[in-house]
Parts: sequence; structure tokens; C-alpha cells
Amino acid sequence: MAIGYLLIQTRTAHDAVPLSGVQVRITDIDSNILYELTTDENGETPVIALNTIDKSFSQTPYYNELPFTSYSVLAKNPGFNSLFVSDIPIYDGETAVLPVVLTPMQQTQRQSATQTITIGKPAVAMRDTSEQEGTYMEPRILRQVVIPNPITVHLGTPSSNAKNVQVSFPEYVKNVASSEIYPTWPQNSLTANIYAIITFALNRIYTEWYRSRGYNFDITNSTAYDQYFVEGRPIYSSISRIVDDIFNEYVRRQGHIAPYFTSFCNGTTATCQGLSQWGTVTLAEQGLTPIQILRSYYPDDVEIAETEVVTGILSSYPGTPLRVGSTGLDVQTIQTYLNRIRRNYPAIPAITDEEGVFQDSTRAAVTKFQNIFNLTPDGIVGKSTWYKISSLYTAVARLAELDSEGGSIGIGTVPPGSILRQGSSGPDVITLQYLLDLISEYYPEIPGLAQDGIFGSGTRQSVIAFQKTMSLNADGIVGPLTWKALYDTYRGIIQNVPSQKPDGNPDETDTFQYTVQPGDTLWLLSRRYGTTVEAIRRLNGLTGDILYIGQVIRIPVSSTGGYREYIVQAGDSLWLLSRRFGTTVEAIMQLNGLTSDLIDVGQVLKIPLS
Repeated sequence: MAIGYLLIQTRTAHDAVPLSGVQVRITDIDSNILYELTTDENGETPVIALNTIDKSFSQTPYYNELPFTSYSVLAKNPGFNSLFVSDIPIYDGETAVLPVVLTPMQQTQRQSATQTITIGKPAVAMRDTSEQEGTYMEPRILRQVVIPNPITVHLGTPSSNAKNVQVSFPEYVKNVASSEIYPTWPQNSLTANIYAIITFALNRIYTEWYRSRGYNFDITNSTAYDQYFVEGRPIYSSISRIVDDIFNEYVRRQGHIAPYFTSFCNGTTATCQGLSQWGTVTLAEQGLTPIQILRSYYPDDVEIAETEVVTGILSSYPGTPLRVGSTGLDVQTIQTYLNRIRRNYPAIPAITDEEGVFQDSTRAAVTKFQNIFNLTPDGIVGKSTWYKISSLYTAVARLAELDSEGGSIGIGTVPPGSILRQGSSGPDVITLQYLLDLISEYYPEIPGLAQDGIFGSGTRQSVIAFQKTMSLNADGIVGPLTWKALYDTYRGIIQNVPSQKPDGNPDETDTFQYTVQPGDTLWLLSRRYGTTVEAIRRLNGLTGDILYIGQVIRIPVSSTGGYREYIVQAGDSLWLLSRRFGTTVEAIMQLNGLTSDLIDVGQVLKIPLS
């Protein structure tokens, strides 16, 4: 009997909060209890060994049974709803990392509910037909190839009423590869398949295949139309390592920018004009490289290209790995990020090296971070480690900001009595948007949104997603029942999740998060927020002046004598500024000697520090 391995990670809020002390039970197909474990301070169980089937059976298309053994996991934690994951495939020699995402109980909830997820066999073992359609080349819709972070996945056919979920792009690719093929295949076969998976998704993004048709998602998980994605599934070690190395690389034809439409099918029970998944195994066994395998199915002038445009990430990868002996702003950026992350993950050792100098303590912190997040623990900050550190820093900083912001908005204990719908505006809409934004950190099916005080289509979509999740009438109107559910969910989060408020570090309390809009430049932002281009660059680890629409950056806010300066922009009002900076209209008026709430574009205002 062969042996496979299982590691359970219990975290929430996009990995920002590890859940320690979670009780985990592993059972076999006959419900026999094999292990009872408790998660550590990183939210992890020990790696456990499980019996399975020899990998040779997963490397031939002629084996008529399933080449793995299935197990189930039950996770329970006080204050959280439980999760039961069944039919988890365990493969010979592979470590399956199961992400157990627990949602906080609502305040009025009397007992924990149990969510059930069934994993099952991969798409390559299914007999479903494929009707993938797409654009192979131009017309080009977007101006550049962008890695969407997160990507929005519709869990059903395009026209179905299924829910959407948002996940980071690397995790999406790992999930799809683990859901489509066997992780025991030869490395070149896996790599060729993963290139096809990445490129297929980027083609959907680049051509706005679904968005241009009025859908509010980027791709579906239907194998008839797109590629398989199973919410809550385990990710396999062989697949994870490859994706970490190539997640921002894609297939295109020479002389073109557009990601090629890399259609594929299993090549046995279903055939197509694109890549044969089982055929890649044969070609890899013959010694072909990933690009040679791809050229066997797609035009022979396809090549591998790379994009550094990743939305939602504060700092772009500098292009050169950081290691012991490296110095400069990029090292300082990573040190800053890791020192903040370790407040949530205390197993990461403190960095005592000089700022901007990569020595032994920085290497130790990097290595521990890599261990916790299933990266190669070499102590070197390469592309995959850089983006994971940046992504997690964004998550923990965002959560701390939201946690702190609740007090400045004044949520209170009684829901507003107003009825809100698309077109509404004002303070109650800000409260609604804040609640949805915070709740979206714990419920991936609820999209986050900007807090602008205007109930637009984005707010309506978030309201509908929340109502569906809470089994309410999904009409997009916020009445008494929806307000009550919002407050119950919010208070449940506050009561059951460890506080993420900032600890008073001036580097964090004197900054705020900003999403780049069309027309923004570093110079304009520096003028608008009373800072300098260099200060914004330094805070975000930027080496140039290029910004991308949707990019999330942090803006340093200079302060003097208890206030910060701000230059009024078109569309600003005292009320919106008071919400943005956590103060009140009256405080701004008093500090600036204003007798009315009228302000002019270009006017310099003093904003009191919160």
C-alpha cells in the first residue's frame, strides 16, 4: 500500500487570521476515526500519513478505477461554524494541503452550523463533454495583460443562479490544476497543463469574455464552458510548487500580446481541437519540454510571455531575488511587511538586521514564512515569496484598517431604520458599505466595495450576494431583515475573531490604503494628499512611476500640530472626507475656521488626526 500525506490549515480573512486550537477529525470512507488533531498558532495541524493507491495507476488512462483513496475532515472551533469536507483524494507521495476556512457565528446564533463540501474526482476522470468557446487572438479588449487579484469565479454554468467567489489568482490556478488533472503526472506534463490553465483564465480576463456580456464574474467553474474549480478543495504539493514559479507567465503567439485561447480536454472520453491532458503525459514521458508539448497542440509559434502587472498588490517584484547580502529599498520593504505579518503569525521571528540590509535574521523570518505558506524554505525572496508576502501584508493591513474604522464610523448597536436601495446616498449607505466590506473579508462569495456613500450597482451586487448567503430575499434592497442580518454577522465577527486594530506604529496609523483610479499618477497623488512622490514610492516599494488601474497602494499622510493637510478634489465633500479620515464634519470646520460645509477644488484643508 502506498502512502500520501495531508496537512490542514485553518485560517480566515484571506489567510490574515490563523485559527489556533481548532479541533480536527480525520475519518476514512467507512467513517472510522483515524486522527484527532488540534491546530497550532499558525492554524496548522501536523502532516499526517494516509494509505492510498500506487501512483502508477494514476499515470495510465486505461485504469478504470479511481487512482486514489478518499478521506474526510471535520473541523470545529468555538465561536465559528464547523466545516465537513468529504471525499478528499489522497495520492501516492503527494502532500494535500486542505484550506479550512471557518466563518464566525452570528451574534444571535445559538449553536454552530456545519457547512459540507464534497471534493470528488478530478475533471480528467469525468466523461463530460466540453463546449469551450473563446477568442484565439485579437480583438484586444484590455490594453495589457493583467493578473487579476482576486479573480471572480461563478460556481455554475454562466446563466445559472449559482454564487460567485473571489480568490487570489495563484490560489485559483492551484485549485483548477488540482481539480482538473492528477498531481502525480510527470513535471513537464503538469507544467504544460498549468500553462494552459493560466492562459485560458487570462484570455477570459483580457477579452472580458463574460464581463462584456453583462455578467458580474470573470470565469465559471463549469467544465462545459471553462475549467474546473472546486471551492474548498485541497491543493497538491507538486502543483503548488509549479504554480508559484509560473503564475504570471502565459502562452501567446509570437508578435502578439493577447493570451492564446488554450482550450483543452482529457483526450480520452472527450476530444477537442486543443490540448489533450492525457496526451501531455505521453509526450512528457517521451522527453518533450513544456513548450514543446504546447506546440504539439497549439500553433508552432506559441511562446511563453510574462506579465508583472498584478492588481491588488502593493509592490511589484523587483526582478532579482533577495538573499543574504542584498541591500536597498526592496529589502526594507520585505522587512517592513514581515514585521507586520508576524503580529498575526508570531512563529515568524523578529527581524533585527539593519533596515534595508538582508542578513541572518531576515533570512530566518523569510524561511519561517515560507514554511508556514508552503513555499520552498530556502530563505530567498524570489518571485513567489515576494508576491505571497506582499499579498498577505495587504490582507492583514486591510483587516486592521477595517477593524479600526468601525469605531470611527460609529456603527453603534442598533441598525439604522432607513430602507436603502440603488440610488440612495448618505451616512447610512456608508455604514452599509463598511459592514459589507468587513463581512466580505470572511465570506468569499460577498464582493468588497468602495465606501463612497453612494448606493450604486456595485453596492447592490454586494447586498444581493449577502442576502443569498443569509438565505434572505435577494432583492438588493436593505430593509429591517437585511439590516438585522448585517449587524448580527458584524457583531459575530467582532466577538469571535481576534482584534486586528493597529498597535500605534506611526508607519501604519499615518497612512491609508488607496485604489488607483484612471488618470492617477504619483505626482497627482502626492499633490492631492500633501506628500511627495518619493515618500509614496518608499512606502510601497516602487522603483518607477508606473501605476495601474485597480492597483492598491498606501499613501503616507504628513501631520503637523495634530492635523494633516489635504488638497480638495472634484467630488469631495466635508462628509466624505470625514468618513475617509475617521473624523467629523464639525471637527474639520472648526480646525479650518469654516462657517459652512462648502469647499472648493484646490483648497487646502487641515484634517484633524483621529
